[in-house]
Amino acid sequence: MTNTFFAKLASFLTFFVPRPLMDYYAFRVWRSGLFDRNFYRGVNRGVNPIYRAFPIRHYVRFGENIGWQPNPDFSPEAYKRLNPDLADPKVLPLLHYIRFGKKEGRLIKDISSGPRADDISIADLRSLAALAPKVPSRFAVHAHIYYHELWDDFSRKLVDLDIPFDLFVTITRFGEKTDALRAEILEQFPTATVVFMPNHGRDIFPFVHLVSSGLLSRYEAVCKVHTKKSPHRKDGDIWRDALISGLLRGKDTSAYLDRFLADPMASLWVADGQHYDDPVWWGSNLAVADSLLRRVELVADKDRLSFAAGSMYWLKQELVATMRGLSLTAADFEQEYGQVDGTVAHAFERALGYMAEDGGHRIVQTSQLEEMAPVEIAPRPDYVSAFYLPQFHRVPENDEWWGHGYTEWVAVSAAKPNYDFHHHPQLPGRFGFYDLRQTEVLGEQAELAKEMGIDAFCTYFYWFDGKRILESPIDRLLKCPDLDFPFYLCWANESWRRNWDGLTGEVLLDQGYADGFEEKLANDTAVYMRDPRYQRPDGTRPRFVIYRPEDIPDANASIARLRDAWRTCGVGEVELGAVLFHVEGEHQFDPDLLDFWVEMPPHNLVTPEQYLLGGPADTELDLHPVAGFSGLIYDYRGVVANSNSPAYTDKLPHNTIAGVMPSWDNTARRGASGHIAWGSNPMTFDAWMAQTCTHRLSKSYRSELFVNSWNEWAEKAMLEPSRQYGDAYLRVLAKWSKT
Repeated sequence: MTNTFFAKLASFLTFFVPRPLMDYYAFRVWRSGLFDRNFYRGVNRGVNPIYRAFPIRHYVRFGENIGWQPNPDFSPEAYKRLNPDLADPKVLPLLHYIRFGKKEGRLIKDISSGPRADDISIADLRSLAALAPKVPSRFAVHAHIYYHELWDDFSRKLVDLDIPFDLFVTITRFGEKTDALRAEILEQFPTATVVFMPNHGRDIFPFVHLVSSGLLSRYEAVCKVHTKKSPHRKDGDIWRDALISGLLRGKDTSAYLDRFLADPMASLWVADGQHYDDPVWWGSNLAVADSLLRRVELVADKDRLSFAAGSMYWLKQELVATMRGLSLTAADFEQEYGQVDGTVAHAFERALGYMAEDGGHRIVQTSQLEEMAPVEIAPRPDYVSAFYLPQFHRVPENDEWWGHGYTEWVAVSAAKPNYDFHHHPQLPGRFGFYDLRQTEVLGEQAELAKEMGIDAFCTYFYWFDGKRILESPIDRLLKCPDLDFPFYLCWANESWRRNWDGLTGEVLLDQGYADGFEEKLANDTAVYMRDPRYQRPDGTRPRFVIYRPEDIPDANASIARLRDAWRTCGVGEVELGAVLFHVEGEHQFDPDLLDFWVEMPPHNLVTPEQYLLGGPADTELDLHPVAGFSGLIYDYRGVVANSNSPAYTDKLPHNTIAGVMPSWDNTARRGASGHIAWGSNPMTFDAWMAQTCTHRLSKSYRSELFVNSWNEWAEKAMLEPSRQYGDAYLRVLAKWSKT
């Protein structure tokens, strides 16, 4: 030990002893601008801190001799090999290139000999989606095979797993030998999905392409591995084996996955030593990573970086879904030239770290799972409701006001972005552009909602002193008694106005309260309350919600008369509630007349501290709004924090149902004057659900949860599957609402 200590000490001292030739070399390297300090420190992470402080000196004295690269593009070993006249050991590769090679146009690294992207067609997303197993396993493993000779190592580890999993293999095709490998894989794993891919986007694009197809969305966790060699690392084979063995744990894999899944805030599991947490690792990837992150409403910070190196990991469902939201295609990835940094694939690796930690989630390493203490299971709601909008069908009034053929879909599909990477239009996924006059659509929606933990739809009921509008879906439902659609009504008692906010602008349909309206309203709603599918969450009373009771001129008297009218018409007692609105109404009333209140984000949750754009003060976040934008952008993550702050919760009525929203953005209705909650994605919604179940449910009315909403597409407040995120928001809800 003493000899080793003195040897290291001598090496350090020698490192600082002047050596004219080496010092001249270091000067030429520094002046050339060809040395990338961040890259060198990042790739060679184990270098002693003293050496890391002087990376150029380390390179010219030690690094070059062992084949370390000074930047992503220059390989000392390849430079001498590709230029045989430089075989003399005395030739210093980078110095020669600086002095002569650059002018002579000499080759500086190996060029990939694999097929280019356009040599092999990329499987289209719909074809891939059709390959999905009808009954998926709990887990999925994706293996990308570039180096065919490494498949045997993978297959041995896969056979040894003690978990049920579906296998997805993507292979870079190199002629007939790849066909033979595919046949071998299918012989070993007959149910595997094997897809040929071009040599494009490294191992990242094949994985992203599967994710974008929706193939991997149904699994509790997904493992991504690949045949990594990393030619720029001398320990590439050892590194690869450590990465894979740290994740595919043989007969212990199930136990590790149980621990991973038990921690609700762990989103990504990586092998030991592969969680890098230092901004020095940005290299030349910061700008590209930032552009990727803005697609899912995140921004990169040059002073913060935490990510999983090596591109092998286990991912939870909500993180896979957020990745899908990037909407990456083959066109986003560069052609393959053997780059070791600075590509979209490298930037994605770092951006994934931000996504994995969004909303307070975290990256865990294998040993951390071993040391994990038991996690207390958060409460689950006893009853889950979601607001339901019946706007998706034609009515004569909308034809007159907005043009022939108008439905909510017209506004949704015509929405345009208000800032860079603003994802519009938001388009429907699984159910398409449905027409709610087709009653089978309601059945399909209800079936999915039930599967994902929703107990009832709170359906908007538009009633203007006896005049009905948008009543067709719910009326047709009554004629289909075999269709399972649990619902109750919310009287949306506000005027319809041209600017859609119910408060200002030209009145299209006025909400009045004529003498005796209570009896008419009770009789009109009693028809639905008598339907066996009409919900009685307390087991006895049908439930009814009034959107804005404070707009009723004499609400105290009207509520009493309304209750009496329901009794008179045979309905009996009604469980009556109202929405907590962000603007006070014209008339005061006794809130104790109501059985409950519904928290409906974003009402009352947006404060000046959350304003990002359009508020009283500018913020450091530059979203690059379009010219003429006059709306308001606020922080979704800040809204989530507010929803659990005592300053907010202490003011809520004691009988309030806790509410959440997957997202909010009414650009489709208000264009450049829209109000937008920036920062929503499946990870941040998961954080809101975790927070609500852990801290709010115990005080929520009857331990219930309310979601705004199922299908408010023009306000981007929808749980329904979309093209961007698939059914991710529903799966997050299911995770926290089902036991």
